[in-house]
Amino acid sequence: MSVLFSLSQCILPLLVLSIAGYGIWKKVPVYASFIRGAKEGIRTAAALLPTLVGLMTAVGVLSASGFLSFLGRILGTFVREDLFPAPLIPLAFARLFSNSAAVGLLLDLYKEYGTDSKISWMASLIMSSCETVFYTMSLYFLSVKITKTRYTLPGALLSVLGGMGASVALANLFF
Repeated sequence: MSVLFSLSQCILPLLVLSIAGYGIWKKVPVYASFIRGAKEGIRTAAALLPTLVGLMTAVGVLSASGFLSFLGRILGTFVREDLFPAPLIPLAFARLFSNSAAVGLLLDLYKEYGTDSKISWMASLIMSSCETVFYTMSLYFLSVKITKTRYTLPGALLSVLGGMGASVALANLFF
């Protein structure tokens, strides 16, 4: 086990040294290229910041106002409890926008139902099988200035729906 630990501590420095060594070998101005890339990265981060702040603020407001719980209660009346339990609806909705908000809701579910309950298993599986679709799309498409997303959103939402369905089915196998 100590060999793996030592190896894991060496991988990143070795990778950086090998990239720098390869650049030097190819006679590329490594430091100037690094500075140019860092400047470009800061510009990209500055361009993305307003979108990310808006997205995080919206999720925070929805969560703090109790809207997600309200949405869970309303939609829970239309969904069979064995198909998709109502306490998971706020988590599923928040997971589309923000991982940190979804983690907060997940911890609330753990406190309320316990970590070994069926709902907690479903929630854990949902967290591991679904993506923050809107966050990811806004981040990646905005950074490369793509304005026509075509079928990305419907495809991503369909895959999230499949992941959530698989999560519920797997949890039902074990409980």
